Amino acid sequence: MTQRPARGTGLDAVGPPEPGASRVPVADPGPARRVLCVFPRYAKSFGTLDHAFPLVGATAFMPPQGILTIAAYLPAGWSVRFVDENVRPVADADLAWAEVVFLTGMHVQRAGVEELTDRAHQAGALVALGGPSVSACPELYPGPDLLHVGELGDATAALIARLADDVSRPAAQEAYRTVERLELADCPPPAYHLIDLDDYLLASVQFSSGCPFRCEFCDIPALYGRRPRMKTVGQVTAELDAMLAVGDPGTVYFVDDNFIADPHAALSLLHGLVDWQRRRGYPLSFACEATMNLAQRTDVLELMREASFVQVFVGVESPSTSALQLIKKQQNLRRPVLDAIGTINDHGLEVVAGIILGLDTDDAATVPDLLAFVAASHVPMLTINLLHALPRTALWDRLVAEGRLLDDPGDRESNVDFLRPYDEVVAGWRDVVLEVFTPDALYARFAHQLERTYPNRRPRPQRPVTRADLRRGLSVLTRIGWHVGVRSDYRRAFWRMALPLLRQGRVEKVVHFATVTHHLVTFAREVAAGTADKCFYNPAGARPLTGGLPVVPG
Repeated sequence: MTQRPARGTGLDAVGPPEPGASRVPVADPGPARRVLCVFPRYAKSFGTLDHAFPLVGATAFMPPQGILTIAAYLPAGWSVRFVDENVRPVADADLAWAEVVFLTGMHVQRAGVEELTDRAHQAGALVALGGPSVSACPELYPGPDLLHVGELGDATAALIARLADDVSRPAAQEAYRTVERLELADCPPPAYHLIDLDDYLLASVQFSSGCPFRCEFCDIPALYGRRPRMKTVGQVTAELDAMLAVGDPGTVYFVDDNFIADPHAALSLLHGLVDWQRRRGYPLSFACEATMNLAQRTDVLELMREASFVQVFVGVESPSTSALQLIKKQQNLRRPVLDAIGTINDHGLEVVAGIILGLDTDDAATVPDLLAFVAASHVPMLTINLLHALPRTALWDRLVAEGRLLDDPGDRESNVDFLRPYDEVVAGWRDVVLEVFTPDALYARFAHQLERTYPNRRPRPQRPVTRADLRRGLSVLTRIGWHVGVRSDYRRAFWRMALPLLRQGRVEKVVHFATVTHHLVTFAREVAAGTADKCFYNPAGARPLTGGLPVVPG
């Protein structure tokens, strides 16, 4: 295995770029600039599995693809460091070293962006901000010196040319707006050499961007377009090779807005992934997020099974037909949701379901209907949030027109003026969370997956077990045994499920259900105690990192 940098050091990226990397053409790159790229600390949620990190020895959820791609795109002669604040905080020495600090973030990271901007300015560095939040709402960020609005493209080239010429702070904020996007096929691989994969619960890769659907609450079409754009299959497999060159990520998550936004492109990718897995001995499992119409494409599902996809996040949103019609989620109406989930399970894919409460169609039957749906679907993992309106969405525009968008929500967990009384909506949300994330309910749903879904997966060849594998496996099992099997108040339920699996040698399944349930039970109890956000988008709205799904090997 290739020697890695020390954990969390943020070492310089100087020297040969990643294989296949493209660099921005700068006529005169000028002096070798010192650029610090920072991903601010993220918010905890149902889907980011924070409470599972101590069990498996991880520090953060997954590597941030966007800013690592920017780091790889900078001129080859520049010195680049990267700090993910989910792994370690930015030190004063990092800021003192940098001439330029590149920041990114979603709305939920806004406070972190503002704090880092102030610290960078105090250290004398120029600050450039890009990413989805500033691209949607540049007016929210008066502090940074340079704004990059939009995706990688002509604005990026102009911003880099400006920095090549001058890194002094401007008298007034400068904005660079992308008009011509860089084709994904021309994007370099993210700078994986700047991170330690062991810091992360799982790895990530991007194949496509954009989604053709028009869900009322979603900002993807406005930010990334309705015409899906793709990398080449060769790019994706080269990125997977680059990951394996520096570690063993185990599971890789496709962070595409919608994995089947272009079903024909998805089929092409899957054929390539099957070939790659066969050549490499099936070293990885995959997961993704997709729309519910995936269930209609058994050709895609069959290839996903053959490529070792094990989990898919699906925006179910609501089992109510009237709710789906209201939010323009027509793709969920093409066949009954329970049937669709069953078809996906038939191909070995565990479903993670996104649920929204606080929709205009919600009534007294919403909570009992939702609880009945969860029980009937046997979906173990759900991300359950209160509705929150994001800028640049049809929901935002409608609520503005109706006078129901709250500019200052105050202590409320949403900027939506619900049709039902706020306290009733929150109480219903709490009832659902407490019911579906009780240990007994969770274990029952995972038991169904063990019997019904996991046997449908493609068997993966057994690889030789190394001493490092044994050490890591024993360490993980020891931590699970202590925190869940000894200290937790649901330890008897854990052992009833774990012992038969351990006797069968199905250790990965024990790791999977134990880590996910431990996080969900703990987070749900924080919700009940009032110490967790009721809406992942709070306080100003945020696009989830990946739609909010957890994946662990198994």
